[in-house]
Amino acid sequence: MGKDWKERLDRVYDHYENGLISRRDFFKYLGIAGAAVGLVGGPFGFLPRSAWAGKSIRFDGWGGVVSKAFRKYAFDPFTKATGVKVIDGEFGDMDTYLTRVKASFPPGGEFNLAHLSGVFDYARYIKLGYGVVLDESKIPNLKNVMTAMMTPYRAITNGTLSAVPYDYGQTGIAYNTKYISKEKAEKAGAALLWDKDLKGKLGSWGDWRTNIWYGALYTGQNPNNINDMKAVWDALRKQRGMIKKYWGSGAELMSLLANEEIYATVAWSGRVAALQAQGHPIGFLSPYNCYSWQECIFVLKGTDLGVAQKLLNFMLAPKAAIAVAVGQKYPSSLDPTKVPMPEAVKKLPAFDPTGKLKGYLFANPDYWNGHQQEWAEKWDRIKAGA
Repeated sequence: MGKDWKERLDRVYDHYENGLISRRDFFKYLGIAGAAVGLVGGPFGFLPRSAWAGKSIRFDGWGGVVSKAFRKYAFDPFTKATGVKVIDGEFGDMDTYLTRVKASFPPGGEFNLAHLSGVFDYARYIKLGYGVVLDESKIPNLKNVMTAMMTPYRAITNGTLSAVPYDYGQTGIAYNTKYISKEKAEKAGAALLWDKDLKGKLGSWGDWRTNIWYGALYTGQNPNNINDMKAVWDALRKQRGMIKKYWGSGAELMSLLANEEIYATVAWSGRVAALQAQGHPIGFLSPYNCYSWQECIFVLKGTDLGVAQKLLNFMLAPKAAIAVAVGQKYPSSLDPTKVPMPEAVKKLPAFDPTGKLKGYLFANPDYWNGHQQEWAEKWDRIKAGA
């Protein structure tokens, strides 16, 4: 009886969230159900908080404004509704985080959910055996996610999912408009990051992929099919002497730009939007073949899927997903042709009103993962000044 009521209530709640029944009817039904099965607490999951008492789940992400948005608009409301505590973890780059996951015992054991960057990270975790098979029937809000974002993941895991797509953006070029005009930035494109006049005022992320991608753009090559790696390495060595700082986190990126320690750098679109919202004179340039990416919430092997799927469904509810998008300044994975987006989301850098993501160049996971060991080691030597 209890399980049957729970499933019926979950369906009613889903209808309510999507505007298919009125608030009055929703609470009327909730009251009847509560009297019938003795349920207490708010309308989430329709289980008493005591059923979840003592449970927790860990979520590792990018820190800064991104983590604050998740905490305020997703995690705290989830905990209030279910009693399940969401424990925050933070990382600065994907390779360092993966090393930590490998070192845990059992591998991945202490980690549950991670805000992974790119399909290539999804492929890496699956290849290492860290994936799960999500029960999509327990994540009804998944129906509103862009098909274009789910397809690449399904291709890797034979039609199933070990993660849900959550947001997307671009790693473009941020520049201080007090010192660099929009006209100059657009004319230079990727070459702005090699401008001799900006020597000592340039920055970059320490990530090997991003630097090689932009080295390919600077040398006129397709980042997913580089024919002349020598030219790329030479360009990055040349740039090395012009860089003031290779930043290691989004918070550091924002600090360097806000304090005018650097005037131009590769930058995540959402962090630039956050700086603009704070009133800083920072422009954002998306050069041809700009590094586009999507992020997912990956569920690691060994995680309590019942709790994880509840949290994922909560995070994908339009109210939560849109609030997080506005808070972290990255467009939501929800299809804007299915879920109306507010102006605050429509104005975000990289937002696609069609929900198709055509024209966005994403990293080819096989190509980049296949070169990781060689290129990452080479890049580390160049970054160190070799």
